[in-house]
Amino acid sequence: MPQNRTLSRALVRRLAPLATVAAVAGTLLTAGAAQADQPPFAASSFWNAPLAANAPLASNSTTLTSSLSQQVSTYGSYINTTKYSTPVYTVPAGQPMVNVTMDTSYSALKLAMASAPIPAGAQPAYGSDGHLVVWQPSTDTMWEFWRLSQQVDGWHASFGGKMTGVATNPGYFPAAVGATATSLPLLGGLMRTSELSSSSINHGLAIAIPEARTTTFVWPAQRTDGNSTAATAIPEGTRFRLPAGLDVNSLNLKPAVRAMALAVQRYGMVVRDKSGSVSFYAEDPTQTGTNPYPTIFGTQWLDGKNALASFPWSKLQVVAPPAKA
Repeated sequence: MPQNRTLSRALVRRLAPLATVAAVAGTLLTAGAAQADQPPFAASSFWNAPLAANAPLASNSTTLTSSLSQQVSTYGSYINTTKYSTPVYTVPAGQPMVNVTMDTSYSALKLAMASAPIPAGAQPAYGSDGHLVVWQPSTDTMWEFWRLSQQVDGWHASFGGKMTGVATNPGYFPAAVGATATSLPLLGGLMRTSELSSSSINHGLAIAIPEARTTTFVWPAQRTDGNSTAATAIPEGTRFRLPAGLDVNSLNLKPAVRAMALAVQRYGMVVRDKSGSVSFYAEDPTQTGTNPYPTIFGTQWLDGKNALASFPWSKLQVVAPPAKA
């Protein structure tokens, strides 16, 4: 069963303010080294900080959750893994830098991303998005790429972002930078293979939806590629959660899906992008040479009729975004 592609966001980037992209140059100083097993971003980041049990709900929570359930019913749900997700290459301090040609007019981004420690044999995710993340704990630095490919003259990418001081970052890039349509990082909300194998996810999740509101977005999203003008459309950046009082253990979920539901209950799930279905993201395992997900989920079909058949979409709520962030 095919996995779902994120729709093109080239137009969003062409219209983004050049002054915002220049902020990349101000993020190039390296912070203290991070540990390889340390979750990315600051402990206070929305990705990592648990929601309060009584976190206020959005005034249109019922409308937005109904809209999401309708999209699940219309387009289906999926967990992207070996296609249209993200491989993560963790590299040591001495990893050689290689040239990367950024095929964009943004000079600040071209300069920031001119070289990166991409290891030999690295493979971007299958599909037109060509996502890939390089994570270097020793320098607390992360590179992410959109439409990365290896050509005759070396690596090329259409867009992306470099983040230094990952361990203290609030969990997003400056607006108009990054490999997603919202500037929310590819590592943000990505379910790692080790987490799903151990049935323990200690951070929020990212999702993509087919119909996102045009023009309008909410924090933590920094921009949007939404194209729906419907009054009930979901803005990118919307943060869903399962109620704190819900007994997830009573839902009879398989261990990996139970871990997902518990993460959504404790930290929430954030609309990061657009996709062909309502999609979660799990780490692309291609670099390992094996696919652990049929074993992890007990099925090779990671869709709403199989792996996600019992996910409690109808019980979700929408957390009110902060007035200012």
